[in-house]
Amino acid sequence: MKVVLDGLTKRFPNRNKKIKTEVVAVDNFCFEIPDGTLVGLLGPSGCGKSTTLNLISGLEKPTEGRVFFGDTDVTEMAPEDRGVGLVFQNYALYPHLTVQQNIMFPLQNFRGEKKLTKEVMLVRSLEAAKLVQIDGLMERKPNELSGGQQQRVAIARALVKEPKVLLLDEPLSNLDARLRLQTREEIRRIQRETKVTTIFVTHDQEEAMSISDLIVVMKDGKVHQIGKPQEVYDNPVNLFVAKFLGTPPINVFKGRVKNHMIYIGDNAILKAEKADDGDVYVGIRPEGFIPDENGELEVNLKGLEVMGRDTTIVSDHSDCENVEIRSIVSAETKIDTGAGTVRFKVKPAKTYIFDAGTEERIYY
Repeated sequence: MKVVLDGLTKRFPNRNKKIKTEVVAVDNFCFEIPDGTLVGLLGPSGCGKSTTLNLISGLEKPTEGRVFFGDTDVTEMAPEDRGVGLVFQNYALYPHLTVQQNIMFPLQNFRGEKKLTKEVMLVRSLEAAKLVQIDGLMERKPNELSGGQQQRVAIARALVKEPKVLLLDEPLSNLDARLRLQTREEIRRIQRETKVTTIFVTHDQEEAMSISDLIVVMKDGKVHQIGKPQEVYDNPVNLFVAKFLGTPPINVFKGRVKNHMIYIGDNAILKAEKADDGDVYVGIRPEGFIPDENGELEVNLKGLEVMGRDTTIVSDHSDCENVEIRSIVSAETKIDTGAGTVRFKVKPAKTYIFDAGTEERIYY
């Protein structure tokens, strides 16, 4: 089921009654989510991700704009009639019910033509449990389950309704690091098996990039960029997107373009034949540095962090906005730690420049 958001906007009254202007949570969101894809809504807290999800589910009504499931306008349709499955951050399981009863609960609310026999409900709840690999836990109560198992019960409960669209709101944030990794892989497996259109809200860019077919990067209610995760990482449209994606984060320098050359301090690091003269921000990904004793960029060496397969060179520079510059190189690279400085060449494909005023990408 494709999902189309057409000019979706949500404004809330300001809690400060002295301020008459409204708070814009989602601002003119236009996007077509292809059928059967997993889309990650990504951005910092307060950017409008969860509000967008609530608008799609029907828990919130848009101030402007429409929501379509396929060719059907569902904007005015009640949440229970939209055919969505919802998984929340806190799982929202019923503590007095068993796993089987929790999974089966949505089916018991079907009425009219949709009403199912108990035998059919038992079969469907078992199928959903097998899909998320908890069919051996059907008689347990939620307090007898680990966090990851509870999350699987919540996903099974959402899937048992055979939803047209599955909505996941920060579903992994309550899990520890190892369980997060395992559960996000499970979510991807389940989505591929069911082929249900899935929208996944997270502030964790690693989660979004690892399992999403497409990511939507948001800030202050606005969509900044939509694309395949690697494409967005490799080609950010502005400084915010460049900073938000990547671990370690991109290294940002104050620089300038002069005579078709990009300068950091007094060092001319790259040609910029298409760029006009002026102040810019220069972003270099951690993997964009090549140690070279004849390199154009000189930085102050602070130390090395050897991680087995690679080494992080930690340094600083007076024009760098980051507290530390982190450069990832092969573990086989030899660095003279007693030199005090290190010189780099930079990879053009991993180096970006942004207008110092608008912070929009400049293509050089």
